[in-house]
Amino acid sequence: MALLDEIKAKAAALKKTIVLCEGEDRRVVEAAARITKEGIAKIVLIGNEEECKKVAPDVDLAGITLIDPLTSDKTAEYANILYEARKAKGMTEEQAAQQAKDRTMFGALMLKAGDVDGYVSGACHSTANTLRPGLQVVKTAPGIKTVSSCFIMIAPEAHKYNPDGVAVFADCAINIEPDAQQLADIAISSAKTAKTLAGIEPRVAMLSFSTKGSGNDDKFFKSVPKMQEATRLAKEMAPDLALDGEFQFDAAVAPEVGQLKAPGSAVAGHANVFVFPNINAGNIGYKIAQRFGGYMAIGPVCQGFAKPLNDLSRGCSVEDIVATVAVTALQAE
Repeated sequence: MALLDEIKAKAAALKKTIVLCEGEDRRVVEAAARITKEGIAKIVLIGNEEECKKVAPDVDLAGITLIDPLTSDKTAEYANILYEARKAKGMTEEQAAQQAKDRTMFGALMLKAGDVDGYVSGACHSTANTLRPGLQVVKTAPGIKTVSSCFIMIAPEAHKYNPDGVAVFADCAINIEPDAQQLADIAISSAKTAKTLAGIEPRVAMLSFSTKGSGNDDKFFKSVPKMQEATRLAKEMAPDLALDGEFQFDAAVAPEVGQLKAPGSAVAGHANVFVFPNINAGNIGYKIAQRFGGYMAIGPVCQGFAKPLNDLSRGCSVEDIVATVAVTALQAE
């Protein structure tokens, strides 16, 4: 896959240091070894040698920095960072000292302290457990209100409805039922990700079961008006961005359907960035593309944090972890 190779090569040139928080997971240990061997990034693996050898006895750990929060001489320093960040919320020094030993929190504190350039976790932890430390200590980038996620979807082969060979799906992992303003934020962030990471010129479709008012659920859920309002807000925020909606998926990707249902739209039939109305649609959609369509799903790629922090799917493969680390390194550029 040319795009993934390009992402890895760009990451290797940057020589960033990425922390992987789950040394107890064989996939993570294998990925750490591959990343190190291929020179994609420098890896700090949270765990200890005995544990890593137990879960992955055949993996060479050479070149990987192993850190155990229970024995690290940095834990007290990180606990103080956590306390300063959370004392206004009622956290005590004793609570901070205890929480700093948690592996995902320890990784986030390494990132906050500037001891690593990026953070990747989630192979064996939920999205909530992975991202909560980021929200608590790394926090959002200046001017950003909505932390969101997207998947970079790489096609297994050329397809008439995806000539770029790559697409961006959002938000599939973080925001459960985003409102119109959050959806507009997600659209703008995803367009930026499409351009800077996926290397494509974004054409953003705001998705629905309705195309340009063809459907209506005002009586019950009001999801169609929500997508219409999100489209309006996103266009106000980024008037030069190719963005339109609301679209059904076929109207967004198939030129013949787009021309029929949304004549005159520059996006209809040609979209490559897809903003779903909620996490149900987004999560189901990317997994259908992944399992039925053979797409590789890189991500979820998190958008909006002050520093690069990414969550893995618990169903991730070793290759997924390698790809996510490469993307995280590029975000740290």
